Amino acid sequence: MKTLIVIPAYNEEESIVRVVEHLKEVLPTYDFVVINDGSKDRTRDLCKEHGYPLIDQRINLGLSGTFQCGMRYALRHGYDAVIQFDADGQHRPEYIPAMEKKIEEGYDIVIGSRFVDRPKPRSMRMFGNNMIELFTRLVTGKDIHDPTSGMRMYGKRIIRFMAEQINLAPEPDTISYLMRCGAKVTEVPVEMDERLAGESYLTVWKSMQYMMNVCVSILVIGAFRPRISLEE
Repeated sequence: MKTLIVIPAYNEEESIVRVVEHLKEVLPTYDFVVINDGSKDRTRDLCKEHGYPLIDQRINLGLSGTFQCGMRYALRHGYDAVIQFDADGQHRPEYIPAMEKKIEEGYDIVIGSRFVDRPKPRSMRMFGNNMIELFTRLVTGKDIHDPTSGMRMYGKRIIRFMAEQINLAPEPDTISYLMRCGAKVTEVPVEMDERLAGESYLTVWKSMQYMMNVCVSILVIGAFRPRISLEE
């Protein structure tokens, strides 16, 4: 299987080298590409200095545009699977082969889940996670224990679809929609680390807004967006 690790990066100069070097150490035979999303710091320069495969977006397109760029790159170069891998050090590369195995078994999307075999902590963020899990179950009839996990692997059908479609962010509402369209989704238990440097843009208030918007989007997409065929 030919898998591409896509690393979206925006202002990650303090962590990008450590993340990529650790990835290369753990998975030396895997292909990866860093997509610089219009960073205003030295992210781009550091990637060039270290010779990392790099797609340099000179303006900030956000996660949706950046990840679609990665999907188009993967489609153009004939990859069988793509994994979204954070540049801040939260995702662990050692779980990628287990996720890849699920793609080989026929799943379209594999989510690295923190809560397959352990309870969720009690917090406002986990309350929002539970709400998204509930709405996803209502719309699809299936359980996703960690719908907000950003560590997701996509198979060939989803690569093609997300490369060609616009306005589909790699977010829980899109996963819910793809499930309604027939995508086979599973979860693999993982652990995640704290980010190596910097701060998340998701403050408590922004986290609440995000969860509310995703829940509404899941219901709206579930009710009104026509299903499409994922067949190649």
